[in-house]
Amino acid sequence: MERLGEGCCASLRHAASPCGLPEKEKSYEDFQKVYNAIALKLRDDDNYDNYIGYGPVLVRLAWHTSGTWDKHDNTGGSYGGTYRFKKEFNDPSNAGLQNGFNFLEPIHKEFPWISSGDLFSLGGVTAVQEMQGPKIPWRCGRVDTPEDTIPDNGRLPDADKDADYVRTFFQRLNMNDREVVALMGAHALGKTHLKNSGYEGPWGAANNVFTNEFFLNLLNEDWKLEKNEANNKQWDSKSGYMMLPTDYALVQDPKYLKIVKEYADDQDKFFKDFSKVFEKLLENGITFPKGTPGPFIFKTLEEQEL
Repeated sequence: MERLGEGCCASLRHAASPCGLPEKEKSYEDFQKVYNAIALKLRDDDNYDNYIGYGPVLVRLAWHTSGTWDKHDNTGGSYGGTYRFKKEFNDPSNAGLQNGFNFLEPIHKEFPWISSGDLFSLGGVTAVQEMQGPKIPWRCGRVDTPEDTIPDNGRLPDADKDADYVRTFFQRLNMNDREVVALMGAHALGKTHLKNSGYEGPWGAANNVFTNEFFLNLLNEDWKLEKNEANNKQWDSKSGYMMLPTDYALVQDPKYLKIVKEYADDQDKFFKDFSKVFEKLLENGITFPKGTPGPFIFKTLEEQEL
């Protein structure tokens, strides 16, 4: 079952007004304006989560709303914007993402013609780029689908598993070992929260700057397996950093470890591979019709001198 993106006239089914611009008038410039609105709000509203800011939670929102895709029946994923419905919104695996959703609500009101799926995915792209990460090619055309298209809860990964689980899980998303390791490198951003995930602590020091620190810390910190206050096991270091069991699995598996070492040695290579896999994640399950604009490469605020 293929789902066709609808050019860029992806109107919101839950919005009071239909698509505010004719499809033929939607252009790179229109979406750059949405990007800029998100980026300016990220810059100006920077005190969230003890001044980490909203960037990491927007990346996580884009990942979780895309990571429900199943290659076997082409359900889930970013296409339908179904996170806006209560069932997916309140999925325990999505605890804390409400902050990202609420952050984007004023943007949605300013640009009511953009679909939820396009906005959630564009939010992640904006956050990566504004946190000094790689450029992420992005295409519009996701269309809000009705409530009966919500994927079942339980499609997001468990953090307490081993490398075999990680490899099997990501096969459902049609990802190979290199793509898995690159995608998990985004754990350089933000921190875990006991109330949301049952884990606590940051992965590193530069938690609102996109770097290869996740891989450096995996290799260079002295890790010890501990039980946290929620009685969950996590790997802790004397530096105050943490790793989930699924993170640490990357150095316990020889195939994953080889790629971890490569990215620790070469941040540019990591950036290049992350850009590819993040674009793939956001587009999984979508067939863009011929003539769909893009992919777009958006300019950062710094590049625009804003």
